[in-house]
Amino acid sequence: MNPLSISQLTEQIRLTLESHLQPVYWVIGELADFRQAPQGHVYFELVEKQGNQVLAKIKANLWQFNYRSVAAKFESVTGSTLKNGMKVLAQVAVNYHPVYGLSVNVKDIDPSFSLGERARLRQETIDRLTKEGLIRLNARFSLPPVIQKIAVISSATAAGYGDFVNQLENNPYGYQLSHQLFNSLMQGNEAVSSLISAFEQVELQLEKGKFEAVILIRGGGAQLDLDCFDDYRLGAKIANFPIPVFTGIGHERDETVADLVAHSRLKTPTAVAEFLLSGFREFEENLSLILQRLDRTTRSKLKEEEGKIQQLSLRTKSLAGNRLGLENERVKTFAKRTEQAAKNLIRQEWIALESHEKNLKKGIDHFLKLQVDRLNHVETLIHQMDPMLLIKKGYTRTEAKGKPVHLVDLSPGDQLTTYTIDQKISSTITQIEEK
Repeated sequence: MNPLSISQLTEQIRLTLESHLQPVYWVIGELADFRQAPQGHVYFELVEKQGNQVLAKIKANLWQFNYRSVAAKFESVTGSTLKNGMKVLAQVAVNYHPVYGLSVNVKDIDPSFSLGERARLRQETIDRLTKEGLIRLNARFSLPPVIQKIAVISSATAAGYGDFVNQLENNPYGYQLSHQLFNSLMQGNEAVSSLISAFEQVELQLEKGKFEAVILIRGGGAQLDLDCFDDYRLGAKIANFPIPVFTGIGHERDETVADLVAHSRLKTPTAVAEFLLSGFREFEENLSLILQRLDRTTRSKLKEEEGKIQQLSLRTKSLAGNRLGLENERVKTFAKRTEQAAKNLIRQEWIALESHEKNLKKGIDHFLKLQVDRLNHVETLIHQMDPMLLIKKGYTRTEAKGKPVHLVDLSPGDQLTTYTIDQKISSTITQIEEK
């Protein structure tokens, strides 16, 4: 039995991998835990999934110099940056380190694969929604003559949302629409969940008759940044929504799945606003024609009734004069009685008010004393809880990344800052033992 040291064993593993593996491989995986270090290097994991189950994963590095060219090429082709959840075709070199273990160094990423993968997933979603009869389900709703109450799902900071609101509120006709924003992420890994949550918030208020339609607007963006609008869950939510849904996502090249299942799709947020305002104009024109016919009929009827009113006026004037004289005498009598009763009531209330004033003053004095005692007690407790009392006894406080260490996931190499009563100590983690 000839035992090896750990370094000898890891060296054998490294040599075995180097002798049996090719210099580089092309692999397909999903980006996870994607983060960029201050030095410019990028660290992440390449993950293989089946549904929501992780089948395999490996640590990956993309060094600063190579990352600049890879990221620039990817963004120029796809219009999007590398980020979590994105499926990529990457060229990697397998690396084994005796301390940090097995990982891969990423040499290149093929942007055309990500575009093709996006198109394949989008078509699968469309086929599924079509099979389930959801593609034109939301279009079954009839629109009211004028849509006056809308829920808007967008990002509060999106330029498209600002343009939409500006066109509605500053339209030259002075039309007024009631609109309420349900803020949501419009891109990224959490965008689908955020959008569905916004639709659910709208749905909770539908029983009150608060909205007649939902407007989903964004204002354009890179092709890959619109992936959330091709998600099946969002498409099914829009299709099954109980009131009409309009989209104005703001892109020209392709319709998203959200556009296909919505009641009506318009190209931009401002196009949605113009559509809503056009309903007002059409309704106003129809109303104007009705008012013209009503005006002619009314004028004729008024002339006929004017003669009848003149006859009734003469009769009413005579009867009213007699009646007013009688009622005037009754009012004078009632006024004298009311004046006397009011004086008596005022005297009684004044006495009662003076009594209340005395009682209120006593109560306020007692309450203020209780509050002073309570504040003194709280001041004593706060002084006893001052963390500086513990530090003066010799204890220290340690932070990582600006937070207490128990709130941070630590790794070897992370920086720590320790505070004593008169010192600030910086240190580096070399080893972590689980307790």
